[in-house]
Amino acid sequence: MKNSNEIITNKKNFSEIIFNSNPKDIAFLENLTDDSYSDILLDNTFCVFTSINKIIYFIYSNEKKSIITIDLNNFKKITKIKNAHNEFINNFRYHFDSQNLRDLILSISSNDNNIKIWNFHNWECILNLKDVYKTGEVYSSCFLNENNQIYIVASNYGTGINSKPIKIFDFNKNIIKEIDNNNEKVCYIDIYFDKILCKNYLLIGNNGNVKSYDLKKNQLYYEYCDSEKKIDHSSCVINYNEIIELIESSDDGYIRVWNFHFGQILKKIKVCESYLYGICLWNYDYLFVGCENKKIRLVDLNTGEMVKELSGHTDSVISIKKLIIPKYGECIISQGNQSDQIKLWIYKLKNE
Repeated sequence: MKNSNEIITNKKNFSEIIFNSNPKDIAFLENLTDDSYSDILLDNTFCVFTSINKIIYFIYSNEKKSIITIDLNNFKKITKIKNAHNEFINNFRYHFDSQNLRDLILSISSNDNNIKIWNFHNWECILNLKDVYKTGEVYSSCFLNENNQIYIVASNYGTGINSKPIKIFDFNKNIIKEIDNNNEKVCYIDIYFDKILCKNYLLIGNNGNVKSYDLKKNQLYYEYCDSEKKIDHSSCVINYNEIIELIESSDDGYIRVWNFHFGQILKKIKVCESYLYGICLWNYDYLFVGCENKKIRLVDLNTGEMVKELSGHTDSVISIKKLIIPKYGECIISQGNQSDQIKLWIYKLKNE
């Protein structure tokens, strides 16, 4: 195990920050929001990031289609962009633009079929991709950094004749590449950059399997599938273990762990009887899993055992993120579906 229980004192606020702490001691602290809303069961309904000015920010949206920012160093709401989209916002991504030294935020509204890119420092909308798909809706999207150029990757949720290819746009709104997904609906996409091979891979969670796509060679890398049954895969993460692992969640209640570069299944862990949504690694050895049954379950990836269950959400738990906040150390933030509020869970010291 990699838990060292290293304790560092923050002189500014005199609170203890725990690194590599035991996630079994995570407990509910408070609701971070009183107005958050998500209308689609999709991971990355909010984002957390450390900005260029070293402040930790948290961004979410509400039922009025506003984008709201909270400074997590001081727990203050500092920005509200009203009517950021014409319809509900269901996806956020963050990217540091190293060429222009700025923080970028990507937001999606599936219902108005638009993707917007914002300069976080002044909330100027620097790119608005309208009608990303002529029919159907844009569903999941992310940034791609290739050869020091930033691109936007977008997917469609349709199936069969309604299925559309994954599209990659440049900042001039040109489609530079389309990826055929064999008529499968796409539940989730993300980019994994392999530092050793210096190569970007597109991760695709479909209603049939999970795929990786070699963007340099412009071809399918692997399909990760152990079932003939069509199942939705709502999220996936890369774990840097002794080998590179791909971990994915599915609607059959299982977490699957794969050898990323060889496509071999390493572990299949039953988490619950219902749908699984957002997943979040905790220091390589543990995985928090959002479940349809309103619970967050903690999985020990070494043993495959459920070691903790967190209760408090009132709807399906669709997105979970790990972060380090100066005041509390290692934490997780989670969001439930619809009007279930976003919650902060912190590491509890033994004397608390």
